[in-house]
Amino acid sequence: MRIGLMIEGQEGVTWDQWVALARTCEDHGIGALFRSDHYNGLMGDESRDATDAWALIAALAAVTSTVRLGTLVSPVTFRHPSVLAKMVATADHVSGGRVELGLGAGWNEREHEAYGFDFPDLGTRFELLEEQAAIIRAQFTEEVVSFAGDHYRLQELQPLPHPLQSPVPLIIGGSSGSRSAALAARVADEYNHVMASVDDLPERQARLDAACEQVGRDPATLARSQMTGCVVGHTQEQVLARVERVMAKAGAEGDPTSFVEQQTGRWVIGTVEEVRDQLGRLEELGVERIMLQHLVHEDLEMVALIGDELVSEGSGPAA
Repeated sequence: MRIGLMIEGQEGVTWDQWVALARTCEDHGIGALFRSDHYNGLMGDESRDATDAWALIAALAAVTSTVRLGTLVSPVTFRHPSVLAKMVATADHVSGGRVELGLGAGWNEREHEAYGFDFPDLGTRFELLEEQAAIIRAQFTEEVVSFAGDHYRLQELQPLPHPLQSPVPLIIGGSSGSRSAALAARVADEYNHVMASVDDLPERQARLDAACEQVGRDPATLARSQMTGCVVGHTQEQVLARVERVMAKAGAEGDPTSFVEQQTGRWVIGTVEEVRDQLGRLEELGVERIMLQHLVHEDLEMVALIGDELVSEGSGPAA
């Protein structure tokens, strides 16, 4: 299983901390650094700094050399698809071909209200997602793009430069409901399960397989990944100490031991040995890449631990 790191970029991550995270990933063999794409803090504190995801990725691309960079996921409500495609292609050139685009319908109504973004009903947001995926894929691969949909119109667009990658990998994420599974089967390179439990995964995977078969696609060609919370330590005491920091960041109440019990089967959480077993179980369920959500982003020691003890165990870089 390939292993990457996922950071909640809206929770006060400074530029210096981003650089430190990226360099720690590269120094310790973690092949991917992904971030959320939100404009407001989501863990009870809207006053935390929230940088723009694609401006930040382009900047990181210029100061890194091996780590892959991407979003989980960019809401279709934030940017026009032609603008987003241009931003992603630009970042791909800056990085030398190391970016990936996660695309989603968006869900946090409060940040849309705060920033003045339209927040249509879910059905309309899925229509936007479907049109944006088609437009972005076309801009990545075609010489001239014209498009006439219900929400977007493009006329004889020459989308240059194309990304260095042919094309940039497109990730659709969610809980593999019928609509997102069908869209992923048609256009995505990868489907990212969000916070799925080991009990949820077989049914979710089966829905993706069925969606692929319905459009004549080999299900094996749709990569499967998972994004989930992560806490890992050398000892149980170290795990609980890190859990305390996660709870403080998220404003969660209770004791760390209860938190661990509540997240069992959903988060990747425990000692190195326990986490190896959990990752093995996820791999058995068809998860090819795990994006470990690291909420206490200033804890670089845990990032190094993931690279040294988990990636080095044969998982390889998260390319």
